[in-house]
Parts: sequence; structure tokens; C-alpha cells
Amino acid sequence: MMSGMAIGLSVFGGLLLLLALRIHVGVAMFIAGAVAYLVMNAGDVNTLLFTLNHLAWSRLSNYDLAVIPLFMLMGQFATHGGLSKALFRFAGAFLGHFRGGLAMAATGACAGFGAICGSSLATAATMGQVALPELQKRGYSGRLATGTLAAAGTLGILIPPSVPLVIYAVLTQESIGKLFVAAVIPGLIAMTGYMLVIRLIVGLDPQAGPAAERQGWTERVRATTSVIPVVAVFAVVIVGIYGGWANPTEAASIGAAACGFLAVFRGGMRWSGIRTSLVGTAHASAMIFMVLLGADLLNSGLALTQMPTELAQWVKGSGLPPLLVLVAILLVYVLLGCVMDSLAMILLTIPIFYPMVMGLDFWGMTVADKSIWFGILALMVVEIGLVHPPVGMNLFIIQKLSKNVPYIETAKGVMPFLASDFARIGLLIAFPSLSLWLVHRI
Repeated sequence: MMSGMAIGLSVFGGLLLLLALRIHVGVAMFIAGAVAYLVMNAGDVNTLLFTLNHLAWSRLSNYDLAVIPLFMLMGQFATHGGLSKALFRFAGAFLGHFRGGLAMAATGACAGFGAICGSSLATAATMGQVALPELQKRGYSGRLATGTLAAAGTLGILIPPSVPLVIYAVLTQESIGKLFVAAVIPGLIAMTGYMLVIRLIVGLDPQAGPAAERQGWTERVRATTSVIPVVAVFAVVIVGIYGGWANPTEAASIGAAACGFLAVFRGGMRWSGIRTSLVGTAHASAMIFMVLLGADLLNSGLALTQMPTELAQWVKGSGLPPLLVLVAILLVYVLLGCVMDSLAMILLTIPIFYPMVMGLDFWGMTVADKSIWFGILALMVVEIGLVHPPVGMNLFIIQKLSKNVPYIETAKGVMPFLASDFARIGLLIAFPSLSLWLVHRI
């Protein structure tokens, strides 16, 4: 008879095979979890059905998960309400007259849009529609324009609020507010790193990003005024959550209502835009919850095999240096990112990797600090998968919008930004305080 570890590894291998066959990740997890449950319970279908009933109820009745459709709705309103144009106009007014300035402005606008969106794909698609025509009109190289927007789109999940961070918090019973605050400094470092990459590129090739005309102070003041409401929405959501006067769901509902108001009265959104926003939110939320249910069944099946626990105990007793284990885990994330989307990676790996990391010692950090630090690290590596060839989703989104830029040029254009990502991950590994300092100070 096969051991629990062997059964768990076989189920995991079968899941990867289903994903390779292009089975939807939620369905693939559901099938793999059902097989694990049946094998571990001697084919007892009634036990499986009882578990499914319990899992569906406990997951979908979780109040914390209401924050996901609210953040998705907030992003939909921001997308269809024209708030992205205000952000790009603001950043361009102050940076556009530098070489590569409009690309830097697009990066800053992506960070700002991510602060009211929470989705990388939505950020890349929305800012691509706004910024790409302007970059092409100003004579920016296709490689720099598309590479910048594909990479900067990842700021949508790194700058809080972030849907993957909410999922991580639910899976690990961590504080959503603390994770959001912990992501602020790494997010700002990411934005700064991308701007430095752009500066380096245009320094080596000035024709790649020519300067635009300098904007006068009248235009700058007007552009600044237009983004004050966006900044206010971000402040209400993040400060409200961590300040204790609103829980994440309440803060997200306030943010969604505020974005809806701005989209209607400042962005000119009409009933068709509202309907599109609601339908888009429903589709995205349904997909996320379906994947969540599949992941719950898979994780329950793997828990019966004891594979995650045995792996964690083996790693802890192996004598391997904790940093070596961490680097190996992060490399697995990079490899999975080549074939899997970010949400699937979080749901699939956290139940396995999280116990391993919590059982290791990193510079004497407490379990609470390790939990937050690893969450930010995992998010940053998952973010790489969104732009890592061959199947980074942001690459396909931007390449489709650009039309006349070949995919290979977009892939080449994103490589310097990937180097910045790896440097940032190394920095966060060496200095965990970059993600923990603000959490301890607020």
C-alpha cells in the first residue's frame, strides 16, 4: 500500500498534468482533491460529499472574503470611470519632460491605479489603453513602451489593496491590514526600481524614450487637483483598515462606493459602464471563488495524506540552511509562474510552503513577523510570473494592445525590469525590516 507521502506526491503530479492539458485550474484542483479524498477514505463517496458540503459552506460564508468582490468592483469603477487618465496626466505633468519621462509617468500611474484596483491584469490592460498610444505617439521604442507597461502592471497586486494578499491572509489566518501595510514600502521600492531601469535604458539609448514638452505650473496644479480624490480613496481604505475604525470589508465597501461616485460625477460613467462594471465584478469574483473551492478540496485531501506536514518536518530536520530552503521555494515559484497564474500559485503552494517557512529560523524573527515577511516575498515572486516569458499574462495583454510590436520585442523589453525584480527580492530577503518596519510603527 502506498504511503500518505507517496499518495500526496502522486496527486500533486496528477494536478500538474491536468494543468498541462489546459484544464481550468479550479476544476483541476477539484479533481485532484476529490481523488486524494477518495483514496484516503477507501473510496467512500459519502464522506467526499459531506466534505464538499462543509467546505462550500465554510468558505462562502466567510465574511472576510466579501472584500474580494468589493475590491474588484472598486477596480472596475476606476477602469470604466476614467480615473486612470487622471493618474497618467498627473505623472506626465511632472515627469514627461525628462528622457523616458512618459514611461516613468506610466509606471507611477500604474502604482496609483493599483492603489484603487488590486488586480495586475486590470492595471496592465487599463493603463496600456491610456499610456501606450501616448508613448507611441511620442516616438518611444516599442520594446521600452510595452516592456514598461507589462512590468509596471504588476504593481496592481503589489501596491495595496491586493487580491492575492487577501487570499494569503485567509489561507494563513493573517491580518489583512498588516499585510497591506507591509506591502507599501516594497511597492514603492518596486516603482522606484522600474523608474531607474527606464532611466538606465534611455541613458544608453536616448532615442528609445525622447523627452516631451515641459508642462507649465497651471497644468501641473490642475493635474494634481484631479488625483486628490484618488489619493483620498486609497487613504480611507488603508488607514481605515489599519487604524481600526473600519474592518477590511467595510473599508472596501467605502472605497467601492467612492470610486463609483468619482466615476459617475468626474469620469462621466453612465448606466452602460455601471452595468459592465457589475458584470465584470461578478465574472471575476465567480472565477476566484471557484478556484478557492477547488483549492480547499485539494488542500483537505493533501492534509489527509499528511504530505505538507511531513515535508515541513523533513525540511526542519534536514539541517539545510534556512536561506537555502527559502531560495529553493522562491525558485519553484518562478518556475511555476512560467505556466500558472498568480492566484493559482498562491492557493496551490501556500498550504505546502507556509508550514516549512514557519518551522525555520530567520534571524530570530517571531512567527508573526515571518508570516507577514513571507507573504510579501511570495507576492513579489508571484508577480514575476505575470511578466516572465513564455506565458506571462501581462505580456500578452500589452502585446495585444500594441498590435504592431512583436511578442518577442515585448519579452525582450521586460527583461531589464525582471532584473530589477530579482534585485528587490534579494534586498527583501537580506533586510526583512523593509516589509516589517511600517507594520511595527503604525
